[in-house]
Amino acid sequence: RARGPYYSPFTVGLSPLSCPEYQESFDGSCYEFVGPPRLRSFLSAQGWCERGGGHLAFILNDETQQFLQKHLQTEQDWWLGLAPASPNLTLDSAAAEGPLSWLDGSDVSYSNWVNDPDPGAGCGHILRSSGFQWEATSNCSQELHFICQFESGRSIACAAHNATLQCGSGQVIEIDDSFYGRKTVHYCRTSPTSSATSTQEECSWIDVVDSVTGDCHGLQACQATADVASFGEPCPGLGSYLSVEYNCKDGQNILPLLLSLMQSINIPDSSSASFSFPPLGADVLSPEEPVDVRVSVNVCEQNYDYSCIYYNIFYDSQILLPRLEGGQVNSTILELGNYSTLMIDVPSPDITLVLKMEPSEDIPFVLLLGYKDYPKDKQYVAKTQMPHQGHSQERYTWVLGPNDLTGKVGVHYLVVRPIVEAGVKSVNATVTVTSIAAQCKYWNETLSTWSEDGCRVGPLTTSLVTQCLCNHLTFFGSSFFIMPNLVDVSRTAELFATFSDNPVVVCFVGAIFIAYLLVVVWARRKDIKDIAKVKVTLLEDNDPLAEYRYMLNISTGHRRGASTSSQVTVTLLGTEGESEPHHLADPDKPVFERGAVDTFLLTTPFSLGELQSIRLWHDNSGGHPAWYINKVTVQDLETGQKWHFLCNSWLAIDMGECILDKVFPVASDIDLKKFSNLFFMKTAKDFRDGHIWFSVISRPPTSTFTCVQRVSCCFSLLLCTMLTSIMFWGIPTDPSEQTMDLGHIEFTWQQVMIGVQSSIIMFPINLLIVSIFRNTRPRETKPGKPKAEQQGKTELPTSTVNALFSQDIKKIAQSLSKAMKSPIPHLELEMKPGQQTDINSLLSLVEDIIRQQNRASGEFYTDASKKEGPQLRHVEKELSLLGPSRFPNPDSYCRAVQQVQGMRGLLDPSPAESSEGDSSSKKQGGLPWWFVFIGWILVLATSGVSGYFTMMYGLTYGKDRSISWLISMVVSFFESLFITQPLKVLGFAAFFALVLKKVDQEEYGDAKFEGERDSTCSFYQPPPPTDIERMRSNMIKEQKVFALIKEILTYMGFMWMLLLVAYGQRDPNAYFLTQHIRQSFSQGISDSMSHKDVFTWANTSLLSNLFGEYPGFITDGNSKLVGNARLRQVRVQKNSCRIACSMRQAVPDCHAPYSWEVEDMGSYGPGWNRSASENTSKTLHSPWQYQTQAKLRAQPTWGSVVLYRGGGFVVDLGPESQNASSTLQYLFDNTWLDMFTRAVFVEFTVYNANVNLFCTVTLMLETTAVGAFQFRSELQSVRLYQSTGGLHIFVMASEVIYFLFILYYMYVQGKLMKLQKWAYFKTKWNLLELAIILLSWSALSVFIKRTLLGNRDMEYYHNHKDQFASFHETATADAVLGYLIAFLVLLATVKLWHLLRLNPKLHMITATLQRAWTDISGFLVVITIMFLAYSIASYLMYGWKLYSYRTLLDAALTMVSLQLGIFNYDEVLDYNPVLGAFLIGSCIIFMTFVVLNLFISVILVAFTQEQIHHKPSEEEEIVDLMLMKLCSLFGIKMKKEEKEDSDSPKENGMTASATNKGFSTISS
Repeated sequence: RARGPYYSPFTVGLSPLSCPEYQESFDGSCYEFVGPPRLRSFLSAQGWCERGGGHLAFILNDETQQFLQKHLQTEQDWWLGLAPASPNLTLDSAAAEGPLSWLDGSDVSYSNWVNDPDPGAGCGHILRSSGFQWEATSNCSQELHFICQFESGRSIACAAHNATLQCGSGQVIEIDDSFYGRKTVHYCRTSPTSSATSTQEECSWIDVVDSVTGDCHGLQACQATADVASFGEPCPGLGSYLSVEYNCKDGQNILPLLLSLMQSINIPDSSSASFSFPPLGADVLSPEEPVDVRVSVNVCEQNYDYSCIYYNIFYDSQILLPRLEGGQVNSTILELGNYSTLMIDVPSPDITLVLKMEPSEDIPFVLLLGYKDYPKDKQYVAKTQMPHQGHSQERYTWVLGPNDLTGKVGVHYLVVRPIVEAGVKSVNATVTVTSIAAQCKYWNETLSTWSEDGCRVGPLTTSLVTQCLCNHLTFFGSSFFIMPNLVDVSRTAELFATFSDNPVVVCFVGAIFIAYLLVVVWARRKDIKDIAKVKVTLLEDNDPLAEYRYMLNISTGHRRGASTSSQVTVTLLGTEGESEPHHLADPDKPVFERGAVDTFLLTTPFSLGELQSIRLWHDNSGGHPAWYINKVTVQDLETGQKWHFLCNSWLAIDMGECILDKVFPVASDIDLKKFSNLFFMKTAKDFRDGHIWFSVISRPPTSTFTCVQRVSCCFSLLLCTMLTSIMFWGIPTDPSEQTMDLGHIEFTWQQVMIGVQSSIIMFPINLLIVSIFRNTRPRETKPGKPKAEQQGKTELPTSTVNALFSQDIKKIAQSLSKAMKSPIPHLELEMKPGQQTDINSLLSLVEDIIRQQNRASGEFYTDASKKEGPQLRHVEKELSLLGPSRFPNPDSYCRAVQQVQGMRGLLDPSPAESSEGDSSSKKQGGLPWWFVFIGWILVLATSGVSGYFTMMYGLTYGKDRSISWLISMVVSFFESLFITQPLKVLGFAAFFALVLKKVDQEEYGDAKFEGERDSTCSFYQPPPPTDIERMRSNMIKEQKVFALIKEILTYMGFMWMLLLVAYGQRDPNAYFLTQHIRQSFSQGISDSMSHKDVFTWANTSLLSNLFGEYPGFITDGNSKLVGNARLRQVRVQKNSCRIACSMRQAVPDCHAPYSWEVEDMGSYGPGWNRSASENTSKTLHSPWQYQTQAKLRAQPTWGSVVLYRGGGFVVDLGPESQNASSTLQYLFDNTWLDMFTRAVFVEFTVYNANVNLFCTVTLMLETTAVGAFQFRSELQSVRLYQSTGGLHIFVMASEVIYFLFILYYMYVQGKLMKLQKWAYFKTKWNLLELAIILLSWSALSVFIKRTLLGNRDMEYYHNHKDQFASFHETATADAVLGYLIAFLVLLATVKLWHLLRLNPKLHMITATLQRAWTDISGFLVVITIMFLAYSIASYLMYGWKLYSYRTLLDAALTMVSLQLGIFNYDEVLDYNPVLGAFLIGSCIIFMTFVVLNLFISVILVAFTQEQIHHKPSEEEEIVDLMLMKLCSLFGIKMKKEEKEDSDSPKENGMTASATNKGFSTISS
């Protein structure tokens, strides 16, 4: 082992003891089992342990002995800490008992000797092949294996050595005790001849607690030196040692690095020291790169061929440095059969060459190293033979330092020659040679340079870590530090040749590429569809002459069913008026889809001023008319002003407010900055456009960042993430690095650096790609030729044009009147009907108004020019459209033109600039269009490079490591995609809404304007209330139809699952099994049996069937007897009843019928002798002692007469027929059955594997104290093993689905209960549903209880196969489960009546019963009285004689049978013809002819009245509508009988359009 004796093997603390990986912890100590090549003598082994602060192992108890046995090899001898007994060197010491004691002088209180130790024995060891027993021996110089024990909180150090003290992370040392000197002669011995005759006079010890406390108290780790110069020599004869006892307590972790003083320290596993080096030499590492080295310092022992250089410490310290996998690691496979040669390039004279061999077979071979030539037997630079003596890591490792290489630089040749026995001509083996070039340097503060003095590369150096062995402690450096794993590109062909062995990562990357191509095809199609959506729809019904433009952005919500197929109409309402209704539609693309934003251009003749509200309605047409509107934004394109309308409402007749027409007010700044609005707006925007993954599906169609580009960015990001993940996968972690703890989150600095480096590698290039695609302007296309204008203009009548023109002028006048706050002449603006308007007069009136305010404030003209300027331009266009021909004379036309131009000059004296020119002159921001090619080049480059290197890493790692990485990568990716990143979006949105409170101005890109269309629509009036009510009624009926269909289908599925569950719990073979067993054991049974008859039946039929011809099976050998059978009897006490006074002398004793009060529970001896019971052992299960129900694991049993308790006097019949026969004979001879016996039970359980059924059998012989026994049998079948048979999986699936139905019904009933509250419990069908739910959960609980009871009983049977195994409780639970399932089926079937309530016939029957209920209830009282009277009379007359009347209940059932015609007339007439004839005759006359016929008459009368007054219910119309829909679904034409009603109006177009999918509207 590469561990030195000064290494502290454990960390002391409050946490469980932590030992190194090569040690085992037990009972507060760490144990190290040391074997070859470190076989040592007793003293050498003890010294080896002492250098680590421990001693040879003590075995103080059997627990330690058992622990050590688990880790020892039986064929080896192992030294223990046993030495000759001698007195301790203390004043109160006494000699140990026996020839040997433990090294600390304590007695051997626990021992495991093979033979008692001889008096001359000097040591002890565990003897090989002896079952780990001990042997004492006098030959202590033999070299054996040994066990070292390092006690927690205690350390010893011989003179001139160090005692290592160490605590866990966050803890410090507290010294309890410490001395220097000697208390025992056995520690730190130099020879076995040390005499102890005068030790008490020569040796002593001194207390050094204060000295050690001053050095180590409050530190996490410390080394206390056993310094003779400081402490003196208390024991000059034998030498002294230092002993320290300490504990760890919570405190600050202080780790002094006294590097300048070269003090040897120990850095524990749970902490680390991080420091920066001075600039490293250029020949070692590039000076530009910083190095962060974490050093875990372990003092290692010299290896088999390395001598230690003793500086300030006595043994080498081990420093493990993570390495940069540069170019000095190579692996080559050589053939041993042909003396293969390997060329190795040594780049520097101070390089150490580490050669690691991995032979395919364990054979010896010789290595020869030559310089610039092939080595020969006598001409070589270095030579060695393998395997070396040592551990597995050292046996095939050859370390060649600079001295071994003699400082030669350049090509060296390595020859491998196998060592074979004589006669062997060929060797079919290979060896893999891995060459590693490494070096270890430290910073020499004296010379201010990097030096190698005292340091060398160790044999544990690997491709991942460098082992430096140094004899001093200072700043260390190595040629390796933490960097990503590297891959050799030159080995591409070689690695891809291993694809068949490791296809994991290559196939995964290839699958990602294929998936990318498929997704790109889908994304391209989606982009094409989105291009069609990117347009501003110019409404068809815009006035061709109206030039005031409003842009409407209407956002449909993301809720389910938010889109609409209806025709939507809008009206804008402002301070200056309202717009005409406009139909929002686009024949070229669908509008108002879920989550979509539709843009419309609405024009008005004049400005509407400040918008106050917006009115929206639709006609409820199409297949999905309901519409959820989220938000509307209106922008005045003339002024740029925006208005927001936060709608968030349903326009539907069956959802929300159940309205189709609604007015939405404009949102204020307070409304816009509410948290709910900002949060949901920001969240939706980030998910739709900002989130690179989710936006692939939901990107805004107006965005220039296309779906294909987003998919490509995701593809590049995924591959880059995979590359950075696999680059750092498996980087060796430094166990000494301190963990930073943030609550439940722990991380190390290395993990932080890996995350930072991954981000630096991955994110900049991907952010650049996304930024290029997102900010690149689309390529400008040359404008096409404008559409040909219409050749002819539509000629309107002169009167119509004049009316429109006059109306516009009147609007201008009214607007000016409002602006100047003075009324205009009323008479001049109103004309008489039929009178033509004088246009010149109107224009003169408006011109006079403007001139009157010519000298008014500039504010008037500013407002007027803004509002009336566009209107005057509109009037000017109308004037040109009219032309001179429409005026009475040409002078009027010219005058009108001059008037309009003059008014425009008054309102706007400066020449108007075209806003269109300004807008067109604005240049778009962003990157030039050709930057998109740069983005695609970056995508291809990053994807290709990342994919290539990811595959190379995967091929390098191997299959198992690749699978581990792939699983980790996939899990972390989906965790980030679906958990981390959405939480980031929500968190940022919450911060945005709470802190910034900024309303984002939505941008919709550059939309395309379509040309003007001439067609018009007719949806300009909201539906009238009557039509809305009719549509709502029809919608409600349709909803009820679908709800009814859903209810019926759900019930069918529920009933199907219930029946599968019910029949899955029952087996038809159970009946045949119980019948066979009942008939087999009832042979020889008579109606009346005496005690002797009972024993005769037991010896014949019972035993012959119970022990069949096949051992262990009953009857014919098909049913296995589970456990033993047993007999149980219940008795009554003596004198348990009172005897009549006159008969007391004749009858001395009375024993009552059985009841729980008089049951005998005493203990007796054979023959029911009381005195003999005192000598009977209470522990034996004697048939004469009462045993309780709980002890017998039994249940109460119903008999023909009474309910019997489960306890009694019990005897087991045993497993064999002979034993059972002798038991029965013993019982018969001792009169086990006597006059006090009331019932005898034969109980046993069988299992029939053919049908997989258990059957609990109880055969009862009971008496009613009359002395005769009657036979009764009770058999219960139960299936405990559900897993046999192919139907089991199907039944289990049915059970799961059934309870899913139950959960659904619970949800439905919960909603109904919340809606109806206490009225819910007044409906009988609700109570039926509630009963089904409760019974279902009760059945589930009983099913679970039956399973648990069955497992318990089977476990009892397997542990007590020679006893009676009771399955009665399990069988009872199974019976209860059967009853519950039966009632479930009953109630579920009754529920079918409720589903058929829509059937007219069944509805009439129900209505009839409701109508006749008052009269029926009265007749039921009369019938009940008559039945009760005749039942009591018949019971009193015949109860003591006839079987059918033995109880009142039996008599009542007999009377019911009489009414049904099922009656035994003979037994009544034979007993008493006169009385019997009277009873039967009167009952038939009064009950059958009178009462029952009147009862039926009442129902018939009610049925007749119901037929007369019956009114069809609304539910019948629902049934008709459902049938129509079903017939239409299957293409069946169904004729509907239409009732002619002159009063009902015909359906108008809007009502017809509201009907779903062409079905006729049903009016009530």
